[in-house]
Order: sequence, then structure tokens, then C-alpha cells
Amino acid sequence: MTGKPFFEPVYRFIRNQQLILILLAVLTGSAASFGAIVFREGVELLQTATFGASLEQMSGFIEALPDWQIVLVPTAGGLFVGLMVHYLMPNRRPRGVADVMEAAALRSGAITLREGLGAAAVSIASIGVGASVGREGPVVHLGAALSSFVATRLRLSRSQAVTLLGCGVASAVASSFNAPIAGVFFALEVVIGHYALSAFAPIVIAGVTGTIITRLYFGDFPAFIIPDQTIVSFWEFPAFALLGVVCAMSAVIFLRSCEFSADVFARIPVPGWLKPMFGGLCVGVIALAFPQVLGVGYEATDFALKGQYGLALLIALIAAKTAATAICVGAGFGGGVFTPSMFIGAMVGGAFGVVATEFFPHLSSGHSAYTLVGLGAVSGAVLGAPISTILIVFELTANYALTIAVMMAVVIASVITQQVRGNSFFTWQLDRRGINIKGGRESGLMTTTHVSDVMSHQFTPVAQSLNINGVREKLLTAPHGELFVVDDNGGLFGTITLGDLSDSAFDHSIDDVVNARDVARLHPPSLSAGDTLEGALKMMQDTGEEHVAVVEDRKSMKLAGFLHEIDVMLIYNRALLDARREERGEV
Repeated sequence: MTGKPFFEPVYRFIRNQQLILILLAVLTGSAASFGAIVFREGVELLQTATFGASLEQMSGFIEALPDWQIVLVPTAGGLFVGLMVHYLMPNRRPRGVADVMEAAALRSGAITLREGLGAAAVSIASIGVGASVGREGPVVHLGAALSSFVATRLRLSRSQAVTLLGCGVASAVASSFNAPIAGVFFALEVVIGHYALSAFAPIVIAGVTGTIITRLYFGDFPAFIIPDQTIVSFWEFPAFALLGVVCAMSAVIFLRSCEFSADVFARIPVPGWLKPMFGGLCVGVIALAFPQVLGVGYEATDFALKGQYGLALLIALIAAKTAATAICVGAGFGGGVFTPSMFIGAMVGGAFGVVATEFFPHLSSGHSAYTLVGLGAVSGAVLGAPISTILIVFELTANYALTIAVMMAVVIASVITQQVRGNSFFTWQLDRRGINIKGGRESGLMTTTHVSDVMSHQFTPVAQSLNINGVREKLLTAPHGELFVVDDNGGLFGTITLGDLSDSAFDHSIDDVVNARDVARLHPPSLSAGDTLEGALKMMQDTGEEHVAVVEDRKSMKLAGFLHEIDVMLIYNRALLDARREERGEV
């Protein structure tokens, strides 16, 4: 007896992958939470340096600032942000939640730490100088980057790395809103894309860890101070449903405004690093009349929830915040749209509530209830995350009756927005870059695998001078019944199949007259060794070719091999099966 059987369960427990992931979830959840704290403190420090106080608690203070300062800070700050993006960020653009979704679906959860820290710095600078953007998106990206750094260092598998990415996202959202349940479901709904237990358990641990750390640092306070709410009558639910329709219209207008702004700034004939300066100038001018648009807008949202704004101001702030945020997004400021969409939703709901209360005072639950419902409906529709948004509202209110109203409005707004737009803010950003993540793992493999990794080298090259009888003999042994005709330098000249020979296939009287050059199909479809399998499969489907010649490069056209459609489909189907197994938690 060696005693090994006694300790074997302990060995298995220590080596259990789920246990390892849970321990790593605590680590990454802590890192993401500390990242969120540093991000928030950095924003407040910069806002104090530029405006003299934090924008979250300065409605009265900023109105007393001179006009030149209100305009100059976002304008000069925009120039600074533009230079940061130009010199710090790959591809010279900010980063956010859309990039985390892309990493999870197409890059096995890989986000470089440099990219994460650079994006955080750009977003801190953007919000610090008053850009009308949110801090949650950048914090999510930072948390994901920190998680990816750990996964890369430990050389985790793809499924483990993506799960760890979700852990960082859950902790970041939970830390931002003091809402752990919403953080968990945001990570699963938006980033991971499934609810398998293998991913669910670590992500829950990370969300709880982030919440605990944030509460120890900032205290147990929700993101918004919500007055007590009650539903006066269930006859009020048709009004909540109608508010969902209005919120859908507001969400569509917001998304189209962002798209329009991005198109306009893309056409402005100035260097990219100058565009945030022009965007900052526009935001500063808007802020002269409506200082509430500066920064994330938590204070203004709080005021709307407390019913402190009149109808005219609510409507004006809807237009002002939509314009300011769209300008910042199009101009290239760093930051997200989570909080701006909540701001707009709160104003839409508040305005609707004022009108509803005016016409049906005995059936109305008050302005604040409609404000909260609108907050959830617009943000859920814009972000494409209805479940997470509903849970955020529930965690803020702990009010079951009001959460039912939020559920109705969020679902209606999300469905209408999806039908009209076909995408959320994040998927619009990806679509604009030509990225489709709907295929998930299989799509990612097809875009990252190159033709050279799959192509066959067992091809039959023939010289142009080979006579027709030699061509017949070669065709009998050629793989897939196709010959590749090459020139003196090995470059692809054409292809020959039995169908290309036509009458020449059986006419031996021309054996000494006709050669391969005469019967070859010139300029056949071809692939470069560096092409992706996604492009290869599309080309095969478009041309109807089952196997295609592969050349080293388009310049030399030197024949390197050939690619068969069956090999491409095997790779695709294998990736599809692996992705389904991951969703079921089998790997």
C-alpha cells in the first residue's frame, strides 16, 4: 500500500480545471475591480484639474464657470485625446465593448495589456475633459484586457481564456453599477453568448468579488439614488407599453445620429488626430446652454429620477445629449454609450411621465416611475442587452412591480429597435469595420486560418509544351482529374480537365500538333497562400470550383499547391462542433 489511492481524490481536486478557473476568477475579478476604481479616480482627478470639480456633482458650479472655459476645455482636450489615439492606439481608434465582443468571438479572448491600458488612458482623458460619453464601456474593456493578460501568461485554452474574459467584464460592470447580478448576465449575454455552467460559475465569482472590493472602497451605494416607487394601478401598463414604443424611436434616432456623425467626420478632410478637437468644440458650444451634457451625466439622470426637471428641459436634454454623444462617438473620443443611453432614456421616460400624469393623474405612478422605465428601455435597446438592463434596474430598485413594467418596456423597445435597425450600438461598430461575429468560434477560425495551412502539395504541374497525348496520360493519374499548366518560371498559366480537351481527347491525329498551351483554360480562379479560408470558401461558392490552384503571391503567380473544397468544409465543421461543445460545457 503506497497511500496513493487515499490522496488521489485530493490530486484530482487540485488539478480540477473548474477549481482553477474559479481561483483565477477571484484574481481577475479583483484586478478588474481595482482597474475600475483607478479609472473612476483618474476621471475625477482630471475633471477637477480642468473644470475645478467633478462633473458628477457640479450642476450649479459649472453654470458659474466662464463661457470660454466651458468651450476651451473640451476643445483643447479633444486635441490632446486625438494625439493620444494617434500615438497610443493600434489602428488609431479608441476601444470599447465591441472590441471585447470581437476578441471573445474571433480572437480566442486575446486583448493585449498595452491595448487595454492605452484605451483606458484615452477614455479617462476623454471623460475628464467633458466628452459626452460613458465610463462603463472603457472599464469593461480594461477589465477584459487584464483578464486576457492573465489567460495569456498562463497559456489557457480558448474556452478558458474566453471564460476569464467574461470574468473581467462581469467584475467591471458590477463595480460600475454596484450591481453584481447585472454584471454577470451582461458578460454572459453580450460577451460569452451562452450560459453553460462551466462559464457561469467563475463569472459569478468574479462579479461578486468585484462588487465586494468596490463596496469596501466607495461604500454600498447604488449608481443612482432611486426614490421609493409603487405601481398605482395595473391599468397603467398600456402606458408603459406605449413608453416602450417611444423609447424604441428614441433609441433608433440615437443610433442613426451616431452613424450620421461618424459618416460626417469620416468625410472631413483633416488628419484624424484633429477631429476630436472639432468634436470637443461642438460639445462645448452645446454645454453653454445645457451643461448637463458634459461627462457621463449621472447627476442629471439622478435629477430626472427625482422629478426635478420640467417637460421643456427634459425634451431639450434629449436632443442635446443625443447630439453631444453622437458627435463624440463620430469624432473619435474614447468612452462608451452605456450611461449616455441611460441619460437619454431617463429624459424620455420623464417627459412621457409628465404628459401621462397630466392626462391621467389618478392612474399615474408619478414621473419617477416612468423615468426609470424609460432609462431601462432606451439603454436596453441601444446596447442590445435587454436582460442585463432589466437586472440593473431591479438591483437599483428591488421593486418587483416596477421591474415588470421595465421588462415590458425594454422588450418592446428592443424588438422594435432590432427590427428597424437590425443591430445594436456594439454590432454597428463591428459592422462598420467589416467584422461579423455571428459565426463565433467557427467564423473566427475561418478568418484566422490561411490557405497555406490547409492546401495540398500533391498537384500535377505540366509544361506548356507537353503534347496532347502526354496530357491524356497525366490526366489519368492527376488528383481530382485536373492538371495545372505552368510556364518556364513555375508560374500558373492555366488548368486542364477532361472537359477542356473536348474532341481532342480522342483524336490521336493531332498528337504532334496540339500541346498543353493550346487546350489549357487560361486565367483560372486562383488563391494566394496568404488568403483566409473565409475568403477561399466564398470564392469557391461564387465560382463553383471544387478545387482551386494556390499561388505563392499574386505578383509571381508561382504555383504552390491547390485547395479542395472538402478540406475547407472539414475545418469549418470541426470548428462548429467544437463551439457547440464549449457552449454545453463539455470542454
